[in-house]
Amino acid sequence: MVERTFLVTGASKGIGLAIATHLGDIGHHVVGLAREPLSSFPGTLVSIDLRDEKASAEAFNELAQRHSFDGVVNNAGAAAMQRLGEVDVGVVDDLMRFNLHPSINAVQAILPTLRRKGWGRIVNITSLATLGMVNRTAYAASKAALGSFTRTWALELAETGITVNSVAPGPVETELFRRATPAGSEAERIFLANIPMRRLARPEEIASAVAFVMSEDASYITGQTLFVDGGGSIGRAAM
Repeated sequence: MVERTFLVTGASKGIGLAIATHLGDIGHHVVGLAREPLSSFPGTLVSIDLRDEKASAEAFNELAQRHSFDGVVNNAGAAAMQRLGEVDVGVVDDLMRFNLHPSINAVQAILPTLRRKGWGRIVNITSLATLGMVNRTAYAASKAALGSFTRTWALELAETGITVNSVAPGPVETELFRRATPAGSEAERIFLANIPMRRLARPEEIASAVAFVMSEDASYITGQTLFVDGGGSIGRAAM
């Protein structure tokens, strides 16, 4: 296996940390971006608040000069629950900005290096919510837009050796998920009722899917969304 260098955003916890750990375990160098420091990170962790657009854009450019990147996982994201009739358009704007702008900045910063190499992997973490989920007007819209980035960028880069794909998780057993959805709660029951496997994903299961689409074996796959959702995308009831 060729050792690669990958950038992972939102890398200090949950899905992002699982992705960084998996990529590190199989021999890659991971440069992670996160707001909070983590002493045991499996690679190089850079502390940056992606909500600060100027600082984060500068950080992406500096990292692109310092590291010879082979790809990026755009994992950082935020969510907000708002039911129709109570949607705050300011929150919509904030979520669209945070869930989309860092992905554009990250890709554009490392793209010259990927083009020079004639090889690259861009993976966007979207969501099962893009297929429709109550209370997710802003979140689902932002993740759907990220999925649209995937298809557009894949077309633009199709002849360069750079692939672009999305991985769309269903509900995942993370600290963030559990804060909003305690074990045994009605919210958890509703989630699991719409997942044919009747369980949450483990972060490591999402990481494995990401690692696959970043591998040499996935060289002919681009512009696709891989749902890692326990069957939720094919067997969902109204949520």
